[in-house]
Amino acid sequence: MLDQQLVIIDNYLDAIWMEKGLSQNTLSSYRRDLKQFAAFLHLKKQTLLAATAGEVFDYLGQNRGQGKSARSTARLLSCLRGFYQYQLREAHITVNPTLDIDSPKLGRSLPKTLTEADVESLLSEPDVDNPLELRDKAMLELLYASGLRVTELVSLTLGQVSVAQGVVRVMGKGSKERLVPTGEEALHWLKRYSQVARPELLGHKLSEVMFPSRRGDMMTRQTFWHRIKLYAQRAGIKRPLSPHTLRHAFATHLINHGADLRVVQLLLGHSDLSTTQIYTHVARARMKDLHAQHHPRG
Repeated sequence: MLDQQLVIIDNYLDAIWMEKGLSQNTLSSYRRDLKQFAAFLHLKKQTLLAATAGEVFDYLGQNRGQGKSARSTARLLSCLRGFYQYQLREAHITVNPTLDIDSPKLGRSLPKTLTEADVESLLSEPDVDNPLELRDKAMLELLYASGLRVTELVSLTLGQVSVAQGVVRVMGKGSKERLVPTGEEALHWLKRYSQVARPELLGHKLSEVMFPSRRGDMMTRQTFWHRIKLYAQRAGIKRPLSPHTLRHAFATHLINHGADLRVVQLLLGHSDLSTTQIYTHVARARMKDLHAQHHPRG
């Protein structure tokens, strides 16, 4: 019976991949969540297409009881909602068991970011006389100048980077393409890296990867993230970092300097302006701190 449930899950994921162009990471996350729910139902001798609202509620409650956060539970419920909305649309069920289940109340967390001084310290850490660190310098400068996601950065190919025009052509989430300007400083380091370090790193190998690893392959997100943490440690940065830290800094610093929110939305590749609006809260919080610190009646 469980094998039949896995077929139902795979058919659903194939369908939404065709409809929405979701990334493999998102599809893998959905598959994991649905398989775990199917296993939960299997213990109750129940199936996905016959599940009741009570069983969905029990499963969500079990997850919270295991110490999962409200945000994690909300993501799980969103996954189940999408699954059952699709099954209802395709007439595989007559009642959506998630219809009357409310999402957990969430406070909106602000993304962790760096001050402009922190960013300057971080970007100055790589030893540009070392080919590997010159590569990292170019990557960090480009990341901060363009607000790319780390996945977008490490997967860049030569054909996506136009030094002459000063833009990067990025394939973002949902296979949406966008052109992002890079800025003079990032261009300078891209040119220097391309002329000096990249040929040395590749040796006699041929590769279309813009920022190859030591082996000439595409670098993993995890490897680059370890590189960022190395430079942060060397720079004495104590703030907690995440893989998106420089992307958040890019957006926050633009808005701090008066950039239009819709322009930042386009640069980040957000499909919904509300996703970008979180950075106005970050900027506002920073301005409040500055006011309290420097205003005579702060």
